[in-house]
Amino acid sequence: MELYFLRHGEADWPNWNKPDDERPLTKRGKKEMREVAKFLGRLNVEPDLIVTSPLPRALQTAEIATDYLKAKLRKDELLAPGFGMSELRTVLKRHHAKVLMLVGHEPDFTNVISGLTGASLKLSKAGVALLDVDPESEEGRLLWLFPPKLARKAM
Repeated sequence: MELYFLRHGEADWPNWNKPDDERPLTKRGKKEMREVAKFLGRLNVEPDLIVTSPLPRALQTAEIATDYLKAKLRKDELLAPGFGMSELRTVLKRHHAKVLMLVGHEPDFTNVISGLTGASLKLSKAGVALLDVDPESEEGRLLWLFPPKLARKAM
């Protein structure tokens, strides 16, 4: 199966005095996500389903991606911070799709991608990774990884 990992966009608010789980995307984060989503559309990325963490910054990221990629969107609590291999197993069983996009957080995504592929990487904010994954063996190959600045330069 094709499995996309999309990290949420920038949500760094100086002097944020509410819980971290409530941080929304910044204005820059929204703009950057639109650029990334538009670029993914130009690459003919067509997920059957986008599944997102329920946290505002991830949900806003997923909504922007959905607008450009015309995919169905579902929230799943398992993609909240703390997502790991056991949560991935459940998410894959819960949301059947040949092409699935997950929207969530670091360092969780890097750890899961490394666990599936053995790759050493870091997924930047608004970054995207595509894996070819065999859900049975829980092994995968990293097909590509790009930071958001690649989308900006390709515009």
